[in-house]
Amino acid sequence: MDTHADSTESHTDTAILDVVLIGGGIMSATLGAMIAALQPDWTMVLLERLDRVAAESSDPWNNAGTGHSGFCELNYMPNAGDPSKSAEIASMFALSRQLWAGLADRGMLPDPSFVTATPHMDVVFGERDVTYLRRRFETLRALPAFSAMEYSEDPGVIARWAPLLMDGREPGEPVAATRYEGGTDVDFGALTASLVAAMTGAGGQQRTGHEVTGLRRGDDGIWTVTGRDRNSRQRFTIRARFVFVGAGGYALKLLQKARIPEVRGYGVFPVGAQFLRTDNPDVVARHEAKVYSQALVGAPPMSVPHLDKRIVDGESSLLFGPYATFSTRLLKHGRLTDLFTTLRTSNIVSLVAAGLQNLPLVRYLIRELLSTRRRKFAQLQRFYPDADPADWYLVQAGQRAQLVKPDPDRLGVLTMGTELVTGADGTIAGLLGASPGASTAPAIMADLLNRCFPQQHSQWESTLRELMPGYADGSNSQSAGALPDVPVAIGK
Repeated sequence: MDTHADSTESHTDTAILDVVLIGGGIMSATLGAMIAALQPDWTMVLLERLDRVAAESSDPWNNAGTGHSGFCELNYMPNAGDPSKSAEIASMFALSRQLWAGLADRGMLPDPSFVTATPHMDVVFGERDVTYLRRRFETLRALPAFSAMEYSEDPGVIARWAPLLMDGREPGEPVAATRYEGGTDVDFGALTASLVAAMTGAGGQQRTGHEVTGLRRGDDGIWTVTGRDRNSRQRFTIRARFVFVGAGGYALKLLQKARIPEVRGYGVFPVGAQFLRTDNPDVVARHEAKVYSQALVGAPPMSVPHLDKRIVDGESSLLFGPYATFSTRLLKHGRLTDLFTTLRTSNIVSLVAAGLQNLPLVRYLIRELLSTRRRKFAQLQRFYPDADPADWYLVQAGQRAQLVKPDPDRLGVLTMGTELVTGADGTIAGLLGASPGASTAPAIMADLLNRCFPQQHSQWESTLRELMPGYADGSNSQSAGALPDVPVAIGK
């Protein structure tokens, strides 16, 4: 391809493809690998606007790397007596581990060194939160999937589990912790690259540096995907029977371009994050866990503070955060105009209503943006009293586009999870929202296959059950305790 080509030049693929995947993150990669296993004769291409896959939210330094399974995420269970959300997430992450193991057994994934055994913990302070955590533990322990979780209010036990938490702490403060030794740290960047390799190994194509700018469905039902090669500056046109938009913060504006009524009234609210990071080997070696706690009053669920062991490319670090940031970019490597390109007359009311209903969130973001490094470090010292400022530095994480949906009663609501949107005819789908999407991608993509390919689904079901023994009709309707544990070979 001529790298000096004029931007007016264009290239059109003459063949009609079966599948186009837009975005090179964990969602497109997961769907591509699943289709490659289920229907290897289908033609498929993945388009990514940057020069490599997993460069946005799936990059290991742009997310916390937690294998979200409900063991440490207190925001999934604000009511200590209701385990339903934690159980659902545990079920979905079990499916993820099963799919990775199933693909590895077929030789489509390498030995999954992207998963590292890392205990999941909670720690809380003060009588009120200790009472909450005790009740949460008692509720979860009754479920088979959570029966191995431990609980302690003994400072000595907690110090053995995670020494940094208790070093330098004043005696007598009420403290409690839960621990699940079978937790994981996941390098979603390495996982994404491996899944894309599985797709291309089965005959699919990967095209980086390709930015999609247009989506139109013809009278014949075929989608025309247009865009530009950011390296050669050539325009390109691809036609496909099915399109998946897994473009993170750009997903909404692309689905808007596709003019599907299912996203009418939807909007996005961008929120970024920073973390404090240390690579000091003496500090890192003393913390072998991912430790979560309660969010600050008025803070959004995604701001739950956590002190995490991270393993990336075989090197260990600790991260603490997140600290919220704000930008009108919808991707870390996006443009300042991004947010404004999603505004429509149909979603202005939803956005304004959601903003008025979330004034505590707005105040929290303003407070975070004005926060000094000393104040940020004080939050770390709540976890790790003996932390030395010289060991830690701030890093910018990924950008999230939280979903705002129209609502008949409240006009608009801000949601903190993910939502799969499918066109009425099943020829296009997209994923909107943020966490815990990466950890639950296989369950979400199984749902997509069920909804968008009903004719093929009956032929695929036996293979899906081989890959994911806990799979149930693409609906992920089983409880956490009903799923058999088919473990991935976990690196140490």
